[in-house]
Amino acid sequence: MYNFKNDYAEGVHPHVLQKIIETNDTQELGYGEDSYSIKAKNILREQLQQEDAVIFFTSGGTQANLLVISHLLRPHEAAISAKTGHIFANETGAIEATGHRVITVDSTDGKLYPHQLEQVLAEYSLRPHVVKPRLVYISNSTEIGGIYSFSELDALHRFCLEHELLLFMDGARLGHALTSPFNDLTLPQIANRCDVFYIGGTKNGAMLGEAIVFSTPSLAIDFDYALKQKGALLAKGRFLGLQFLGLFESGLYFDLATHANRMALRMAQSFEELGFSFLNPPATNQTFPILPNNLIHELSKNYSFYTWKTIDAEHSAIRLITSWATPEEVVDQFIAAISSKHICP
Repeated sequence: MYNFKNDYAEGVHPHVLQKIIETNDTQELGYGEDSYSIKAKNILREQLQQEDAVIFFTSGGTQANLLVISHLLRPHEAAISAKTGHIFANETGAIEATGHRVITVDSTDGKLYPHQLEQVLAEYSLRPHVVKPRLVYISNSTEIGGIYSFSELDALHRFCLEHELLLFMDGARLGHALTSPFNDLTLPQIANRCDVFYIGGTKNGAMLGEAIVFSTPSLAIDFDYALKQKGALLAKGRFLGLQFLGLFESGLYFDLATHANRMALRMAQSFEELGFSFLNPPATNQTFPILPNNLIHELSKNYSFYTWKTIDAEHSAIRLITSWATPEEVVDQFIAAISSKHICP
């Protein structure tokens, strides 16, 4: 039973693990002040082309979202998110639990656009009787596999500047977005257009960890207090820094994401050649083919995946996710299994 449910079923890439082993007996300062974390942050700043970026390592995506949003918003302020956004759909009300409302927008592709934000601002204009929209939360790639183009992100950036909104990008799968064959964004362009974003390691070769980047340094003032207060400042922070050092010092991070995308898009091509359609156009390591329910039943005997959405009485969309460690032979076997069923869409 091979698991296509997520991209963190495997442990950690051997190169990253080896760096932990090699440095295990050395003594370092705690709480992220170790030499490995400092070096990793410097490498990231170079790749971001922002020498004044303020960077913090934390353990996971939900934690990163909670920390950043609760730090940036005043009590009466709210975040805007697509309805599929992780902070609304998959984080157990973490943001709401801090007293901040998440204003949702219906989005078929999981992305937000200026005209949608314009509508939200109009709906929440009765000051002081409604919450104040202050932060725009986006994901790249989105929770349903889409990616932002340069023009789309640039338009959001300009809208946010004009309306004094903060732009925050969830980058749990940022590596997959940046290495998509359909991508035209660069890491420096993201850093120049988002006030805050993070680079996800958990879903791309790390044991755990995300790198939160404040492109606007003034927003990072006292963020270390927020880390400590909410239990996110690890005494052995060296292990987070070491992983990002291993992933970014030689381009491994992007190599791993490229592999995951390539495996997913190979499967997507096979679905397309057999005449199947998709819930959304495949672009990264998440694929959402629409299949007959009887084919889904047959595939589930040997492969684990989520049935994502009911399309009609006979068809459903499933979600398949590949990872940095997905073997090509498994993908070949999966493609052969689809082809062998000879079931028409």
